[in-house]
Amino acid sequence: MASAADMNDKNSAFRMTMLYDFYGELLTDRQREFYDLYHNEDFSLAEIAENAGITRQGVRDVIVRAEAILNEMEEKTGIVARFLETREELNTIRACAEQIDALNRARFHSQELAQLSREIQDKTVEMQK
Repeated sequence: MASAADMNDKNSAFRMTMLYDFYGELLTDRQREFYDLYHNEDFSLAEIAENAGITRQGVRDVIVRAEAILNEMEEKTGIVARFLETREELNTIRACAEQIDALNRARFHSQELAQLSREIQDKTVEMQK
């Protein structure tokens, strides 16, 4: 069983990845490079510093600044939060359509209901791409 710290680390890593995916283009090239190496490629600060020819503290400063920019953009826009909420709502809609389809197969045997349920399920999958 995962510890609470492990879950927080995973949630934090997922959140930082989402922020980068949505707002990464707002960072400088150097911020994007260091951020990606650190968060997505699992490079250590020392490895990034050695490759960039700067100190670990210099790398850390760039990454901390990049994280601050990404967090600030999310605080202002809430795009990632809305995206995640929409994804959850689409999952709920798809699950309801699946239940309607199962109920239809068990009781009603309506081709029209079956077709409508399939369309809803297909659209929710398409919207999540």
